[in-house]
Amino acid sequence: MAVQYQSETIKNLKKLRRHPPALIGLAVLVVLYTMCILAEFVAPYHYDNESRVHSFAPPTRIHLFDADGDFHLVPFIYNSEYSFDQYYRRIYVEQTDKRYQLRLFAKGDSYKLMGLIPWDRHLIGVEEGGRLFLMGADSRGRDIFSRIVYGSRVSLTVGFVGVLVSYSIGILVGGLAGFYGGWVDNTLMRICEMVMLVPAFYLLLALSAALPVEISSVYRYLFIVFILSFIGWARLARVIRGLVKSLRQREFVLAAQAIGKSDVGVIFSHIIPQTFSFLIVSVTLSIPAYILGESGLSLIGLGIQDPHASWGNMLSDAMNVADIKFHPWILLPGFFIFITVMAFNFLGDGLRDVFDPKAAR
Repeated sequence: MAVQYQSETIKNLKKLRRHPPALIGLAVLVVLYTMCILAEFVAPYHYDNESRVHSFAPPTRIHLFDADGDFHLVPFIYNSEYSFDQYYRRIYVEQTDKRYQLRLFAKGDSYKLMGLIPWDRHLIGVEEGGRLFLMGADSRGRDIFSRIVYGSRVSLTVGFVGVLVSYSIGILVGGLAGFYGGWVDNTLMRICEMVMLVPAFYLLLALSAALPVEISSVYRYLFIVFILSFIGWARLARVIRGLVKSLRQREFVLAAQAIGKSDVGVIFSHIIPQTFSFLIVSVTLSIPAYILGESGLSLIGLGIQDPHASWGNMLSDAMNVADIKFHPWILLPGFFIFITVMAFNFLGDGLRDVFDPKAAR
């Protein structure tokens, strides 16, 4: 039996190769989550490493030819200094008197790789004295690329943790309601309706106001996950209830009951697995919703607070139209949100085609 399941899994995974958008989505997610896990190594600087003299500095230009036109095999940068134009806007000008070579595995801020291994090497950096802004700097002169890398730890994990919590509750409640029916169904569905009636935005405002100002980012992160999960499980429970209700009189369910299998065993061993094609698609669509939810909360000040980074709170600099006009690179966290959401959607479409039995017909 195990060999049969393994063979079926291999066949399904081979089908995924015939779905190029899904493979692209999977590749993008692998890169993003690798970046998330190795954030300290990938980022040139710590997320709170600031240089006020580089406020809103543009992305650093990488050169192979110096100011005299000579070619250099190793890429290098020039430091920039600012002056003010006639409208008192900062204008950054490269200082071509000294070159700073780019380095792989460059020495930089000390950290613990994956929280365990003390190290001070970074994937990319520059010689001492140089300042590298791959994607520009924010209002406090912090490297936007480094903050995007660190911020991915919040924005990319909140979806998985939120889905794990909300789907566990939704599957349990929906499975029990659909299988037993009667007063159990009525009671659980009324609870779901009460949860769905709660105005999510005002609930978030109220609970955010109740949080102490000095609360750590870890607890604030858990708070976001709890709120998003609390809002999201009820709708899933109603869908699962309908699916279970339609399956509970099927022959394989009646056969499992006839041989004396417990109700919980029947629900979670025979009925819930029949809903996996729906759950796979639902999960891949829900994770982007959690990412967008966290980003929205952080953007309006209810989520992760500065100086800690998340893609949402980084976009707070983009709430000023003038800043967007003169410093368009501050929108880059929004681009990462966009490609992450699209990657999950592409992967979800591919997995639906792979695991849905009707797709093979």
